[in-house]
Amino acid sequence: MGGAAHLRVVIIASLAGILFGFDTAVIAGITHALREIFSLSPATLGAAVSSALWGTLFGALIAGRPGDRYGSRDMLRLVGLLYVVSALGSALAWNLSAFVACRFVAGIAIGASSVLAPVYLAEIAPANRRGALVGLFQLNIVIGILLAYGSNFLVGQFIGGAEAWRWKLAVSAFPAVIFFALLFTIPNSPRWLVAKARLVEAEASLRRLGCSDPRAALDELADSREPRGTPHQRLSWARHRRPILLAVGLACFNQLSGINAVLYYLGDIFAAAGFDAWSADLQSVAVGATNLIATLLGIALLDRVGRRTLILVGSIGTALALSGVAFIMANHGARSGLLPLLVVFIASFAISQGAVIWVYLSEIFPTGVRARGQAVGSATHWILNALISGSFPIIAAHSKSAPFVVFAGMMALQFVAALLFMPETRGVVLERMNDRLRGPLPDAAHRNM
Repeated sequence: MGGAAHLRVVIIASLAGILFGFDTAVIAGITHALREIFSLSPATLGAAVSSALWGTLFGALIAGRPGDRYGSRDMLRLVGLLYVVSALGSALAWNLSAFVACRFVAGIAIGASSVLAPVYLAEIAPANRRGALVGLFQLNIVIGILLAYGSNFLVGQFIGGAEAWRWKLAVSAFPAVIFFALLFTIPNSPRWLVAKARLVEAEASLRRLGCSDPRAALDELADSREPRGTPHQRLSWARHRRPILLAVGLACFNQLSGINAVLYYLGDIFAAAGFDAWSADLQSVAVGATNLIATLLGIALLDRVGRRTLILVGSIGTALALSGVAFIMANHGARSGLLPLLVVFIASFAISQGAVIWVYLSEIFPTGVRARGQAVGSATHWILNALISGSFPIIAAHSKSAPFVVFAGMMALQFVAALLFMPETRGVVLERMNDRLRGPLPDAAHRNM
């Protein structure tokens, strides 16, 4: 598969990442307004911020089974609609309860996106380019984060006032409408159609994806599919123990890096170090730009140096940078070093965990249970995200350095875990991934589907 038609479908599906990133990071620009308007304590602020994250957990948990049953594409259409509703509802919220409810809906859309979009992209990507193509989802998450920071800055500069926070939230409705409409122009995954024994539709899908020989590709997929209703198509601990452990472990370390606590509370972190609101917003844009550049580098390296190598390198960089941030917060000095250290942290994370996680989770489970397997990793990711983001302001109120000490220690532990237990999946055909997880598989086994 390849060409302009295939690239167009990949780009449309990966746009879910922009909404994911925007709706996740936009909260960083309104935490101060929420605290004042609703008279929130650190605990209630944490609860308000994490409301979307509990929604993401719910969305991730419920998306796997319907994704496997009805297809990732059709379920993404529902997700697009939820993004539109949540954006407008959050902007129009009349009290804290309404705001929390609408942000919970936004979370459902984000959590479902984290399951469905990577699965769809992995299933339509050639093995030798799967890392880069699925990585577009992460790239768009980062673009969405940067757009959220930039949008927050511009709204604050040109609109301002007590209602500026509403406009910051309303902006995301526009790309959500576009995404929802574009989803009606892309086909179902041919792998999913083959798994459902819908072979005529699968061949048509392959043609729409620009496959040069759809009949041969269909025969190859049909030969490798598992019979419907077999135990292979039921996610189980006995059969899928290793991919489940890998998914849970990678998702845990992703959040124990502190990445989303930093992104959500970036303005508060700069304020705690003594920067004013304008400087904090501007430096947040610099952090977002670093995230974008480093993610581009990480995606470029995914299919060259591999997933495991990037995780190992990123573990070292994040551990060192977080240790430096902890030192600054503990000693209330050298605040000029905070931005460079956060830039190093974001860059190290983006080229490793940021670039790897959604690709890796979408690769390691068989087609019949791929969405449910992705949901396991994604749900782990989101429950830790909610717990860490909800507790971060409470812990930081007692000790500004303590969270960063823990995050740095977790990144050192991740290095050891990846070195000992993480198999490389670069270039492995999805239908042969089980062989890779059981033992070494030579890189020569690369194929195009």
